[in-house]
Amino acid sequence: MVPITDIYQSRVDNDTAILLRQDPIVYSGSRFKVAPGLSQHQLRGYRKNGFILLEGFLPEYEVEIYLKEAQCMAADPQIRAREEAIAEPGSDAVRSVFRVHRLNDRFERLSRDARLVNIARQILGSEVYIHQSRVNLKPGFVGEKFYWHSDFETWHVEDGMPRMRAVSCTILLTENNEHNGPLMLVAGSHRHYVSCVGATPEDHYRQSLKKQEYGIADPVALEFLIERGGIQSMKGPAGSVVFFDCNTMHGSNSNISPYPRSNLFLVYNSVDNALTAPRSGLKPRPEFIATRSDFSPIVPLEPEFPGIGITVQPKS
Repeated sequence: MVPITDIYQSRVDNDTAILLRQDPIVYSGSRFKVAPGLSQHQLRGYRKNGFILLEGFLPEYEVEIYLKEAQCMAADPQIRAREEAIAEPGSDAVRSVFRVHRLNDRFERLSRDARLVNIARQILGSEVYIHQSRVNLKPGFVGEKFYWHSDFETWHVEDGMPRMRAVSCTILLTENNEHNGPLMLVAGSHRHYVSCVGATPEDHYRQSLKKQEYGIADPVALEFLIERGGIQSMKGPAGSVVFFDCNTMHGSNSNISPYPRSNLFLVYNSVDNALTAPRSGLKPRPEFIATRSDFSPIVPLEPEFPGIGITVQPKS
């Protein structure tokens, strides 16, 4: 028997497996404790739940600018014609736009905003770079669900991310409420890794970005995780920010309300966790989904709007 060398093996067996996490949740790195970030109380909550919601982290004035940028990108014919723009299943409405930190100067600057980068570095205990960025628009009436999944399972198998040392930063560009399909997270699920069933097809991303069919947890695994931790909806006003661990199980319902739910995702990965070859001989996914060209540390920037948002204190 060939020994298993991948502690997070997935999509190679016919049965689901639930494994204990083998990596820290909050990494040590004393030099990143000096910069402003989360309080120790907030870090304990993040370590316990696998996420933290910071209500009103960005001021309304600032987030309105980012929302307009996202809307303009979704309406731009040149952007819509690019591979980075993903349409809703059965509709020409834009579901997501990827790599926004390279397609848009304002989002590029926001990705390096010290208010966000310092928290990412504090959690990961290292310098960071952007692994992936995207705007999820979820238009009213036609915005489809995102089924339950762990991002790390996909990033590990399809992108070759070695360990659980990445964090997603989600900025609510609109109000997220019980009607428009808010992000839902399973508390404590980051402590277990769900090994999924099914060999990954080539170019799986072409289908998975619209509707994921591989790399999703089965009902038994989901029931196990949800019964232990419960589901929490990340409801809040525009400008709220959610940081969640790369292995936290999450998803969202369809938006059958008339109110769009637009969120910006910035995925920070440790420079010590740079991508390797994908598992099972898969070819690497495109650069717009998984950064491979440059793992250089982000140089944090002061907020683009001086005096606005600098004094806003994140709520626990």
